[in-house]
Amino acid sequence: MRIHALSIQLINQIAAGEVVERPSSVVKELVENCFDAGASQVFIEIEQGGSRLIKIRDNGCGIVKEDLPLALSRHATSKIASLKDLEQVMSMGFRGEALPSISSVSRLTLISRTSEADCAWKVVADGSEQNFDPQPDPHPQGTTIDVRDLFYNTPARRKFLKTEKTEFSHIETLIKRMALSRFDIGFTLSHNQKEILTLKPAATDSQQQQRIAGICGPTFIENSVKIDFAASGLSVTGWVGLPTFSRSQQDMQFFYVNGRLVRDKLVSHAVKQAYQDVLFHGRHPVFVLYLTLEPTLVDVNAHPAKLEVRFREGRLVHDFLFSALHRSLAKVRPGDKIMDALPQTQPIPHAHASITPTLSYNPRPPQQASLPLQVEEPRHAYAAALYQTPDIVATPPLGQAIAHLHNVYILAETPTGIILVDAHAAHERVTYERLKQQQQNGAIPRQPLLLPIKIKLSAAEAELAEQEQDFFNTLGFELNRAGPETIVLRSIPILLGHTDLEVLIRDVLADLIEHGMSQRIQEKSNEILSKVACHAAIRARRRLTIDEMNALLRDMEKTERIGQCNHGRPTWIALSTQELDKFFLRGQ
Repeated sequence: MRIHALSIQLINQIAAGEVVERPSSVVKELVENCFDAGASQVFIEIEQGGSRLIKIRDNGCGIVKEDLPLALSRHATSKIASLKDLEQVMSMGFRGEALPSISSVSRLTLISRTSEADCAWKVVADGSEQNFDPQPDPHPQGTTIDVRDLFYNTPARRKFLKTEKTEFSHIETLIKRMALSRFDIGFTLSHNQKEILTLKPAATDSQQQQRIAGICGPTFIENSVKIDFAASGLSVTGWVGLPTFSRSQQDMQFFYVNGRLVRDKLVSHAVKQAYQDVLFHGRHPVFVLYLTLEPTLVDVNAHPAKLEVRFREGRLVHDFLFSALHRSLAKVRPGDKIMDALPQTQPIPHAHASITPTLSYNPRPPQQASLPLQVEEPRHAYAAALYQTPDIVATPPLGQAIAHLHNVYILAETPTGIILVDAHAAHERVTYERLKQQQQNGAIPRQPLLLPIKIKLSAAEAELAEQEQDFFNTLGFELNRAGPETIVLRSIPILLGHTDLEVLIRDVLADLIEHGMSQRIQEKSNEILSKVACHAAIRARRRLTIDEMNALLRDMEKTERIGQCNHGRPTWIALSTQELDKFFLRGQ
């Protein structure tokens, strides 16, 4: 065939292949437009999983009558005007391709009204970008976009849609994720004329936590650590779950860059590294995190659906996130929040106090999150009363040991309940953290190789190894370039003497190429230290004295990441007197 120009409608349908994967893709693009319009309320109406109807209404600034045809034309936008604008874009949308792409594979109606207009104006589009005839409409200020019969004119695409339930599930999940990015906006979601989700604007911290609890579950906040960390022009806030509050899948991981929900390999790698020796095998952390940085330092134009971003300083961002999460998790020790662990409106704990009469028996499982450590300044009358109670103030956070159960578990008593400790798991973590600290505080012992090891690499890998000599040197390796595709390893860390060094070096270089950084050597060292700690830890079935048990409890109170052993298993649990009372239906 001769070369010819494609029709505008076909061009838009091709673009729709990138932008409109399924009904939830349409919802994402349209709700993001509501954000950019300054809306404070967004209403999402869905029918038949979105295949029959997607209707989005907002109370934003609206579109003037003369701009309606442009809004439905390719690459027409109010959000950028130059390359400079694109390099520092803060709006959610900016390409001007969503509406014409969506209209090319559906029956789309756009109604909009500005605050100055006497009435709203309505246009109907089919992706051809022509024959627009605006008609007056009584619509209030804001915009409504009505998308019907998605993929009606592209039947092959329609066949790829899943069941109605599945498609709506994608939409509901999307709205929840978007609601976490904009606490200032209210959301209402309905499906087949049934209201599914109603979220009011959340202005205060407590309202925001209520929204998070409504989306992530009420136990999320209780079992998470608040993050607020800033350095080098970067800021990260939000919540990360305790390692003991993990999931079997990655379904509760929300990460936002300048308010934009993204999936990013670099971010995932940093989070994985931060949890590497506190998470049980096969489990995934939970988090809601907000990264803020200068718009010029992130490229949001790296993915057709804007689900991925590209950081200008990838290593800086990775190390910043790793450091923020790693430090925050390390600081979690037994009882960081004594005031949160104690009843706030009840009298001093008593065997029959704090019981809410109920006909049901449903005690919650034991938790770690609320166990006290440091006594803070009293912030109300009840706290002041506690300071006048010697047995509460004098008792250490993990209490005093009273028994060694089955020669495995330490039973300790606190003023507000009891503690159960897995002695081997706890001692393993204490020993492991000490070994890591000793290694970090001194120069890494090296072992010169009697016979240097020659490693054949690609030219690019050999070049990188030469460039990163200082990096390898700080980790105890001495290596040199010995040819275009060869390096020679002359000394290694003593700790890694029995490791397959050639495989390790290749893996480290692969990490450096892909991520710009590598933790493999540190991970391998930690793996060995963990094994040493495991063998050095108190063995199960060995009977401990009261003094030995109390000594371990005091060590635990000073140890980072003590909530889990080196393999991610919990080391202790707490039961309050109120929970004990519930087990035995006391006061009911």
